Amino acid sequence: MNMETKEIIYPIGIQTFSEIRKGHYLYVDKTAYVYQLVKTGKYYFLSRPRRFGKSLLLSTIESYFLGQKDLFEGLALYELEKDWKEYPVLHFDFNSGQYDGPEGVYAMLSDQLDAYERQYGAVPGSMQLGNRFGRLIRQVHEQTGRQVVLLFDEYDKPLLETINDRPLQEKYRRELKPFYGCVKTYDRYIQFAFFTGVTKIGKLSVFSDLNNLEDISMVDEYAQICGVTRREIETDMAEPVRRLAQKYGISDEEMHLRLKKEYDGYRFTREDAKVYNPYSLLCCFKQQRIDRYWFQTGTPSYLAHLLHRHHFSLWDLDGITRKASQISSVSSFTSDPIPVIYQSGYLTIKEYNPTFEKFKLGFPNTEVREGFIDSLLPYYIGEKGAESFDVEALLNAINTGNVNGFIEELQSLFADIPYIDAKDFSYEGEFRNVLYIIFSILGFYAQVEKQINTGRIDLVVKTVTTVYVMEFKLDGSADEALAQIDSRDYSIPYRASGKKIVKVGISFSHAHRNISDWKIQTM
Repeated sequence: MNMETKEIIYPIGIQTFSEIRKGHYLYVDKTAYVYQLVKTGKYYFLSRPRRFGKSLLLSTIESYFLGQKDLFEGLALYELEKDWKEYPVLHFDFNSGQYDGPEGVYAMLSDQLDAYERQYGAVPGSMQLGNRFGRLIRQVHEQTGRQVVLLFDEYDKPLLETINDRPLQEKYRRELKPFYGCVKTYDRYIQFAFFTGVTKIGKLSVFSDLNNLEDISMVDEYAQICGVTRREIETDMAEPVRRLAQKYGISDEEMHLRLKKEYDGYRFTREDAKVYNPYSLLCCFKQQRIDRYWFQTGTPSYLAHLLHRHHFSLWDLDGITRKASQISSVSSFTSDPIPVIYQSGYLTIKEYNPTFEKFKLGFPNTEVREGFIDSLLPYYIGEKGAESFDVEALLNAINTGNVNGFIEELQSLFADIPYIDAKDFSYEGEFRNVLYIIFSILGFYAQVEKQINTGRIDLVVKTVTTVYVMEFKLDGSADEALAQIDSRDYSIPYRASGKKIVKVGISFSHAHRNISDWKIQTM
């Protein structure tokens, strides 16, 4: 960390290494990783979630290859590198494009190619992106006498933003494939190339002609190349932690535990090496408040669309297992949304089973768990339903044991859902999904499809004083639902809890897309 000024300056939204160093912003030294990368390989790919420092990493690599030695003074790379050289760098940033129309990819890349062609006096020779790029690489090499460094930031953004538009995504893929293919075709002119993104696209790969990329996304030695470690917080951010602890009236160690619960827990490799979300951490220190900063920058809508489209059981997200091969790449139109949700940072590795090469996944921390669940509500009950969602009324009804009042609030909520959204409630699982989201938002421990030795309970909700055992019937009767709770002894596992047990049978009408009847029994 550069502490030449007394006041700590936080680089919120600043992703340019030179600006951070010249402006004396707080900087966590990751330059030893840069040295290792450039000395041990040539072509790399790294997947990390958004706002996790990928752009800053590329900017750091760019400054290194531009020979900007003075910027690294006091950092690990300054001492490690003994032979500084300057190379031409072509840096393509896909964050700058708009990908909602057929000209999205072409317009964005053409603008960036134009700038480099003017800088180096290169002649396009063709309107085709791949041909222009290849010609540019060769001409830059011939003009400078140096091999070229290629950097691609968020390479997959056009494909992710069109994940629900197959024709447009396929058009983008056809344009990007020959563009990226130049990295292999013009190998003799290239010194180094690095791709970053959220995902590694599988079946619609733009990398099929580029099979020489080293994917370091799940390599143990690069587990903490992005993000902030606990050790880095203790050494580089001790003062921000102290100030925040004073504001909250707790000890430094208690604040470390709060920050860990909120922002830590991201694990990207088989090795149990976790990191904190750097964006949320810096925002928290600057604003002097613990909040959901990562989510305030926007939740990608394609994730909610994937879950909703495939009627995914939301309660399975926390604790789901997948093989390494299943989460390392993404097929855009797969029936399994888990890989893209993992790679986007909403799930992370919790446990690794080397025998079966399987990972147990889950939410990394409180910020992600609560923010993700909250963000799903509009996609399941519509914008109008989400706007009419009365947290206070629902919470008060549950806390006072007013089950009738709670269900009546739910009826009003479902009644506000537009027909186009309500049609999904012909599927009983969507009703469970909505209830799971609601109880999670209210802060209650909810288990959906809870397995016991006599069957599977639709929903179990636990409060401080009460256990609610609920059974749903789509186009059945509330009496049938209540009878199933009794006949299968669903309440037995909770009788020793010392809490009041409330059995609730609910009937949901397909025709009316709402709760039609319910019965309650208290033990």
